[in-house]
Amino acid sequence: MQNQTLIQYFHWYYNEPDNLWTKAKKEAKNLASMGITGVWLPPACKGSNGGYSIGYDIYDLFDLGEFDQKNSIPTKYGSKEQYIAAINEFHKNGINVLADTIFNHKAGGDEVEKIKVRKVNEEDRNEFISEDMEIEAWTKFTFPGRAGKYSEFIWDYKCFSGVDYAEDIKETAIYAIQNEYGEGWEEVPSKELGNYDYLMFNDIDFRNLAVREELKRWGKWYFDNCNLDGFRLDAVKHIPAEFLVEWIDWMKKECQRELFFVAENWNIESVEELEKYIEITGGKTQLFDSLLHHNFYLASKAGKEYDLNCIFENTLAHRNPLLAVTFVDNHDSQPMQALESFIEYWFRPLAYAMILLREAGIPCVFYTDVYGAAYEDNGQKVELVHLAELPQLLKVRQSFAYGSQIDYLDHNNCIGWTRAGDDEHPNSGIAVLMSNGNEGFKEMEIGKHFAGKTFVDILERRGEEVVISEEGLGEFYCEAGSVSVWVLKVE
Repeated sequence: MQNQTLIQYFHWYYNEPDNLWTKAKKEAKNLASMGITGVWLPPACKGSNGGYSIGYDIYDLFDLGEFDQKNSIPTKYGSKEQYIAAINEFHKNGINVLADTIFNHKAGGDEVEKIKVRKVNEEDRNEFISEDMEIEAWTKFTFPGRAGKYSEFIWDYKCFSGVDYAEDIKETAIYAIQNEYGEGWEEVPSKELGNYDYLMFNDIDFRNLAVREELKRWGKWYFDNCNLDGFRLDAVKHIPAEFLVEWIDWMKKECQRELFFVAENWNIESVEELEKYIEITGGKTQLFDSLLHHNFYLASKAGKEYDLNCIFENTLAHRNPLLAVTFVDNHDSQPMQALESFIEYWFRPLAYAMILLREAGIPCVFYTDVYGAAYEDNGQKVELVHLAELPQLLKVRQSFAYGSQIDYLDHNNCIGWTRAGDDEHPNSGIAVLMSNGNEGFKEMEIGKHFAGKTFVDILERRGEEVVISEEGLGEFYCEAGSVSVWVLKVE
């Protein structure tokens, strides 16, 4: 069976001549040849900024670039027809499609309502800092451009627990809405800032049964219309876990097929928090391993001062590998974003070797590492260069990175591992060695079945050939601050 490999097929500042859905359709065959088995596409629903929206300022879940709303029919990424055409082309090439799903909030309301609120302390959302007050807020969503097609549901203040703007007094703050479901916030997984239910825009209130039912209906409609294979769930630490469990169970039952779910619970402090989330959700969703990403970031900044032995410690890939989706960078960590923590270029080949060539986790490749990117924001220009080693690393994952793994995490600056290969994949089996300091070498066991066989560095950093001993051992090498991937030499 082929190793699963995902790609995040966008970045925050996508600005190429083809809209993204057009480019995705053109690139489907190429991605399949690289060994990509699943593609995570950005939010396809209309955002509050219409054709300029990245998609996380979600406005209308039922508008996939079909209706004239927010001054645009298509989204930033294209029309509904182009979106579905891209999905069909991915399927034709054996690639599954994950839809980015934003349940935490809505933005760009169509009408203001007078609502009762209390202001809260932004640093401690459980602390009220005003008496009851009435404000006008953009809490009514009627979707006039869609005119009731697909759903006649109208969102109003009863559907939200908080807002961040009072239209009448032109004030930005965090206001807890008073409605029939209570005052204040829901119970959510994150206790940051007291209670991290509120993130941005109009915060959806899942205590409202009608809201939960609408989101379930939407999920089935989305699946039926676009033939999706799974969902990436945005900002789950701000959403009651019981709702997401309810929604996942509903989708599996109604769609009558196995769906893939991966949740974004951004955490760089505590693997226990991610493990707790797995516990409260019954392990129904994969999780992005933001802790491993953070370790990569720290290692890339510290150079030889970083202890490579510890790079997997307190990560989901180490503690719960079956539910870990590993990544090097994403749209939140790329330069000029709020969570910017972009891994230094010298370390990126090492990081990709660690997510692509080991047993643990399902790796997710970032768009800019395949295609590069150049963009500008607030007068600052950024150029991200594609990773030259990535095609070879993906090829190794696709063809050779199989079988049992032996780790050699036994030196502060030079670590490695071997994979024994399996019968299903001819010539499979690898040895990986990397250093964040000086040139490295290490004797590693790859298996007696390779006795007398010759291994070479597929990345061509090292020119020597390694012959495996009768005991299945070989002495492998790598350059300073680099990685070498040793594969069987085929005559």
